[in-house]
Amino acid sequence: METITGLPLMLLIFCLSIIGEFLPNTDAEAINCLKSDREALNDFKNGLHDPENWLSSWKASNCCQWRGISCENTTGAVIAVDLHNPHLQDFDSSGRYELGSFSGEIRPSLTKLKSLRHLDLSFNTFDDNPIPEFFGSFKNLQYLNLSNAGFSGSVPPNLGNLSSLQYLDLESLSLLVDNLAWVKGLVSLKHLVMNEVDLSEVGSNWIKSLTKLPFLTELHLCDCSLSGTIPPLIYVNLTSLAVLDLSYNKLNSKIPNWLVNVTSLVAFDITLNNFFGRIPLGFSNLPNLQSLILSSNYNLTASCCQLLRGRWEKIRVLDLGGNKLHGNLPASIGNMTFLTYLNLGSNNVEGEIPSSIGKLCNLMHFLMSGNNLNGTLPEFLEGIKNCLSKRPLASLLNLDLSQNHLVGKLPQWLSQLKTLVGLSLARNELNGTLPESLGQLPDLSYLDVSSNHLMGIVTETHFSKLGKLNLLSLSSNSFTVNISSSWVPPFQLWYLDMHSCHLGPSLPAWLKSQKQVRTLDFSDANISGSIPNWFWKHSSSLSWLNVSYNLLEGRLPSPLNLASNAVVDFSSNLFKGSIPLSAGKIYFLDVSKNKFSGIIPDNISGSLVFLSISGNQINGEIPASIGNNPGLQVIDLSNNNLTGSIPSSFANCFYIKALDLSNNNLSGKIPAIIGYLSLLQTLHLNDNKFSGVIPSSFQNLASLETLDLGNNRLIGRIPPWIGKGFERLRILSLRANAFSGELPPVLSNLSSIQVLDLARNQFHGSIPASFGDFEALKQEQIINHYLLYGMYGTTYYKENFVVTLKDQSQSFSKILSLLVGIDLSGNNLSGDLPREITKLSGLVFLNLSRNHISGHIPESISKLEQLSSLDLSSNKFSGAIPQTLASLSFLGFLNLSNNNFSGRIPYTDHMSTFDAPSFAGNTGLCGIPLDVKCPSDDDDDDDPEKGFTTRKANTSGDSFVDKWFCLSIGLGFAAGILVPYLVITMKRSWSVAYFDAVERVLDRILYLWLKYRTRQQRNRGSNQRR
Repeated sequence: METITGLPLMLLIFCLSIIGEFLPNTDAEAINCLKSDREALNDFKNGLHDPENWLSSWKASNCCQWRGISCENTTGAVIAVDLHNPHLQDFDSSGRYELGSFSGEIRPSLTKLKSLRHLDLSFNTFDDNPIPEFFGSFKNLQYLNLSNAGFSGSVPPNLGNLSSLQYLDLESLSLLVDNLAWVKGLVSLKHLVMNEVDLSEVGSNWIKSLTKLPFLTELHLCDCSLSGTIPPLIYVNLTSLAVLDLSYNKLNSKIPNWLVNVTSLVAFDITLNNFFGRIPLGFSNLPNLQSLILSSNYNLTASCCQLLRGRWEKIRVLDLGGNKLHGNLPASIGNMTFLTYLNLGSNNVEGEIPSSIGKLCNLMHFLMSGNNLNGTLPEFLEGIKNCLSKRPLASLLNLDLSQNHLVGKLPQWLSQLKTLVGLSLARNELNGTLPESLGQLPDLSYLDVSSNHLMGIVTETHFSKLGKLNLLSLSSNSFTVNISSSWVPPFQLWYLDMHSCHLGPSLPAWLKSQKQVRTLDFSDANISGSIPNWFWKHSSSLSWLNVSYNLLEGRLPSPLNLASNAVVDFSSNLFKGSIPLSAGKIYFLDVSKNKFSGIIPDNISGSLVFLSISGNQINGEIPASIGNNPGLQVIDLSNNNLTGSIPSSFANCFYIKALDLSNNNLSGKIPAIIGYLSLLQTLHLNDNKFSGVIPSSFQNLASLETLDLGNNRLIGRIPPWIGKGFERLRILSLRANAFSGELPPVLSNLSSIQVLDLARNQFHGSIPASFGDFEALKQEQIINHYLLYGMYGTTYYKENFVVTLKDQSQSFSKILSLLVGIDLSGNNLSGDLPREITKLSGLVFLNLSRNHISGHIPESISKLEQLSSLDLSSNKFSGAIPQTLASLSFLGFLNLSNNNFSGRIPYTDHMSTFDAPSFAGNTGLCGIPLDVKCPSDDDDDDDPEKGFTTRKANTSGDSFVDKWFCLSIGLGFAAGILVPYLVITMKRSWSVAYFDAVERVLDRILYLWLKYRTRQQRNRGSNQRR
């Protein structure tokens, strides 16, 4: 959407009026020029290169009639030389102006023009020559414009000798100034432009030098690499300053307080600096201020209520976007009746939009995106009678309220904004339907209501008069699009996003008339069937095509008729046949989760950034041509039937971040070239038939976050270098291979590791005590980060990982960053479980099953408070099960079976949620929930915490009694606790006493019920023995 980045139109007119002062209105035919001036100009011409022959008129005897020359009316002396390039937009890739530009040498003969007052050589190409020092000798010069003229190097300080100069423009990327002291000599200067001149070495005293210019009216220092602070000024001599432009610098300062005392100020711009602190409230009292642009400093603060309720008598442009403004919009904002542009986007503005905005009759741009606005849009707008048109916001062109928290329905006044060009309400919480009356806005070209809670049926009426519409986004709502197949839209779209709308059952026929669409997103739109042939006849303009997550089927044409460097997403459909290619180059190709078959084409595009063919029925080998895409960031060929080895051409993919070849039939050794892809962040080679050892070149993968080599045929020891240099590694899986040897203690140096899976190998020895030093495993992961790699626009490779939990394989993706665990199961580990493991308080799962680990479970296991799954089965653990296990309230899976545990099971608290299989195969265990009586148990003992001889299924009668018993407890709870609650909330001391009594009663009831259940089960056991 268009934004204001310069001065208002009236300021430009003001500038032109200043320039006009220096262009004399002479009658060239009435006077002949001086001979000395003509000779000087001819010599000056001889030094120039004039490719367009602009100076062909410089032959006649009267130089006052020459192109670009003006003379004084009475004496004939040359007073102006204007050779600026009129073709300001014709420049090459280096920024040089080619068409019509002068170049060559500027000869000193120009100094012989003693009466010269105006010199303009702007927008030429003087071959990076320095500015001639003799320019400082033009004593009568009032106007000098050398902007973008191809000069380079230092600005000569002797320009400070031009005491009559009123206008100086040196704008250029190639000039530099290391000291501004010479500016003090320009005592007559009114207008100074040094945009893009390198001022990085001038220090912080530059402002003091400029305050020596008493007549300075405009100062333009945009993009000059200024840095540091703006110092306070004891005496401010800028009484005439109207325009101050310091935008696009690196100033790190508070806005100086003296600035709000410059009552002549008309425009102030500090866009994209590092200003911080409070925005001075005095800006609102400046009587002439019309343009205030403070955007994108990110650390400027102000209360909207305080700042915007000031006078602001003449303000037209107010751009405070990209800062830290806070608070509500005051109703007094409606008093800024001259306002044409208001940008408060990307701040922390909250509350509702006041209805007083209707008083802003001249407002053209109202930009509030990226705030915390809430509530509903105002149902009615105030002050409509004050506007000549008697309509709300009669001049409004752009309304952007996106990325807020607005709720409610769309108000009717939106459809009265007849001048509206752009409307964005995206990413709010708006509900209701889309008003049909929006279809009556004749100038609307941009309509975005995506990512809301809107619903209802969208028909042709919604677009009936939108003849200028070129961007339409209805995505991520609950719209049903019901449009006749014979409808011909009045518009020609270039952007169309209907993601998650109900468009089906087939591709909309009205799309046939749209011949200029460049971006098309019909993903998750309930479309089925095949893509009709007419679609491909008009698809050559498409540079973004997304039809994923539908039920589309059939074969795709090859080659695809798309724009060059297109983004194409056909994923999650039912397409079959061979993988399609494009006639031109493709940046992004995702055909995953379809039914494509055959081989990967040999001549796959040479400019790919993203390639995903996963989840199809592709066979054959990986073609070497994939390596001919050096810009590839993602290669995902997983879940196919690929065979052969990894081609060596992958070494060309220098920028790759995600490589997923998992779940195929690839074989051979893992090539060393993979270890030289230094930007690689996630590598999945799991579930193949790779053999050999881990290449030593892998130690170069310092950016790696996921390494999954599980379920292959790899051998050897874990190389010790894995514990070094992998500071970002989150997931390491060597599962189900043939690795052997002892677990290297240096693995604990992996400070970011969250999932360590070394299960089903041949490791032996004890678990190193250093495994208690994994830093990331000591921390509870409470913030979920989506692990996304190789992002291109809104598309990316989404990390996924399969973990064995509770004896089942579970795939994690969206919450993978919250998963923390260790799996060492299925090895030959022995020795005691090191107590240090219990320091890993962030563990969510711990699986040490099917080893030979012995000793006791440490009492400190209670420190693993986040533990959800604990499997110690099939080991040689002994001793009693620690009572502290009962405190692990998140534990959902426990398997201690097939060990040598002994004693009574601590069947209390959370431990009472586990059944007998969790403890089976331990001959020394007794008590609930096992059918084994502990030696100390007495048949007549009514203590419910002791075990019993047998546990059998309840008879139907007992079950019936149990159900009624539980029901009576539930009803009693509701009547006895919740009803009195209404009374006891009146006094806190009553509630404390009451709930203490309730807790004692419930403890007694639970005791009696357990006693009853124990007695019943014992009776059944004795009956069976009889």
